Amino acid sequence: MSLSEVSDTLRSIVKIALLSRRPDRAPVRHRGGRIIVMGNGPSLNDAIANHADVIASTPSMAVNFAALSPELSRLRPEYYVLADPHFFKDADGPDDNRSKLRDAMNAVSWPMTLFVPVKYRKRATALYGGPMVTVRGFNAVGAEGFDCIVHRAYAAGLAMPRPRNVLIAAIMLAVGEGFDELVVLGADHSWMKTLAVTDDNEVVSVQPHFYAESAHEEARVRHEYRGYRLHDIVGSFAVAFRSYHQIERYARRRGVRIINATPGSFIDAFERGKL
Repeated sequence: MSLSEVSDTLRSIVKIALLSRRPDRAPVRHRGGRIIVMGNGPSLNDAIANHADVIASTPSMAVNFAALSPELSRLRPEYYVLADPHFFKDADGPDDNRSKLRDAMNAVSWPMTLFVPVKYRKRATALYGGPMVTVRGFNAVGAEGFDCIVHRAYAAGLAMPRPRNVLIAAIMLAVGEGFDELVVLGADHSWMKTLAVTDDNEVVSVQPHFYAESAHEEARVRHEYRGYRLHDIVGSFAVAFRSYHQIERYARRRGVRIINATPGSFIDAFERGKL
C-alpha cells in the first residue's frame, strides 16, 4: 500500500460518485467467443487486405471515423465506439467529417450497437442513430487505485482505466460484453515517431490513420494541438500506455485473453500474436 494508491482510490471514488451514471446494459450479453477490436492505425489497411474475410466473419468493433472508409460495409462491425466530445458538436460545414460520419451511420444496413459516453447519448441518437443503429451509453470515467476497488467499478460499468484514447474505451467495452478473447488490430500507437517541434516551438503531433484524412480534419487536429507543450503530449501518451496495463490486469482477473495482433505496435501490455 502506498499513499499514491490511497489518493488515487479516494479520488476515483469521488469521480464515480459525481460523474458516473447507470450505463446501458445489453439485454443479452455474449458468453465467450472472440471479438476483433479495430483501432484506426495505418496497419489496419494490411490487416483488411489480407484478412477481410476473417474480420467479416467474426464479431468486430470499429471506432471514430472508421465509417468513412468504404471497407465498413464489407467488414460489417457489430459494435462502434465514439468517445471524443468532438463527435457530438454541431457540424460546421458541408465537408465536415462529422456530417459524413452521420450519413455513413444512417446508411448502415446491418444491426450495429453504437457506444457513446452516457452524457452524449441523447445527442448521439439524434445524430448517428440510424434505422439499424442502437445507441448505448457508457461511463468514460477514469478510475485508478487499488485493484480490489476499481475492478468492481469496471465490472459494474461505472468506470474504466483513464480513457486517454478511444481504443481504451473500446477494449473495456468488449470485455464488458462478455467476450473471452479480444484480438486488437490497427493499434500502432507509434505517435512518438511522428512528434516534432518547429523552430517556433510549436509541437507537431501527426497521428496517421488507415483511412485518408480530409484537409478539414487535419487542420482541426493541428489547431487543437496548438498551445500544448511537449511534456503535456508525452504525459498524455504515458497515461494511455499505463491504462493498457491496467486493462490487462483486469482482463486477466476476469479470465479474458487480449491478443495484440498489430505488427510494430508500441503497446507493451498485451500478449502478441497474429490474426
